This record gives sequence, structure tokens and C-alpha cells, in this order.
Amino acid sequence: MNCDRCGDAIEAGEERELHGQRLCDDCYMDALSPARACDPWAVHSAKSFMKQPIKDPGLNPVQTKILEILKESGGVEPKILVERLQIKPSDLERELAALRHMEKVRGELRDGKKIVRLW
Repeated sequence: MNCDRCGDAIEAGEERELHGQRLCDDCYMDALSPARACDPWAVHSAKSFMKQPIKDPGLNPVQTKILEILKESGGVEPKILVERLQIKPSDLERELAALRHMEKVRGELRDGKKIVRLW
């Protein structure tokens, strides 16, 4: 059996059902807890954390690579980040939400296209 959302194979008995869909664990968790880029409390928490006297802001390798790509390019569409990083779109959304909360990246419309760029 395959996940109704991502199409990945699911072992019998391991599927999760939500709103009539059979989902793998990852898609089930994404559906229950979607990434939210606009979360004032998360922004406040991230900014407070960033004021702590530490050198490393706690970026993971994927977040660091996203910032490098955006610095090189000046901003790209999310689908390009997915291709370059070879990650799922839902994983990119979570990473971008975290970076947005830290006010490291933001969205912008260019020529009618959604672009992710540095803050």
C-alpha cells in the first residue's frame, strides 16, 4: 500500500488514517502539525534565544546550506531549494519556518513568483 499524500510505500498495519486518507508516519505528522512561518510567539522565542551570549545560533546543516544558496543567488523559488537540497517540500517548509522565526529569511513576490530570500 502507498501513502495517499507522498506516494511512498507503507508496510501493512503501519498506515495512519486521517480524513479518509491513508498516510505514512511523516505525512501524518505533517498533517497534524503543519509548519507555520507566521508565528509571533516563535519569532519572539527565536529572537530571545539569539540574544544569548553564544557564538553558534543553532543552525542545522540544511539551514546553513539554505542560507548559503540564498546568499549566492539573491533569492530563489522554493522548488529550486527542494531540488538543490534534495529534500521533501514539507521538510523545506519546516526549515524555512524556523529560519523565518529567527528572521534570517523572508518571502517576496518577484514577477508573480514566490521567492525565498535573505532577511
